[in-house]
Amino acid sequence: MPTYVYECSSCNKVFEVEQRITEKPLTSCDCGAQGTVKRLIQPTAVVFKGSGFHINDYAPSRSKPEATESCPAKDGDGPACESCLNRADS
Repeated sequence: MPTYVYECSSCNKVFEVEQRITEKPLTSCDCGAQGTVKRLIQPTAVVFKGSGFHINDYAPSRSKPEATESCPAKDGDGPACESCLNRADS
């Protein structure tokens, strides 16, 4: 059953209520105010773990930066220069 978050505009109380999707939203607060309660929209967290998800199985691979003419990595003599590394991050 989903949990909904409500806020009372009279007493500023924020509370959670488990309700069926088919139930009507609450309209009154415990403080006794009628018509001052509104349902808040809450973000949901989604985590794709394991195989079987497109984002995990077909994620783009990070390619190595291309070496410029003045870069020591072009000839395999050393690490990539600063400009090559910056280009790979963008």
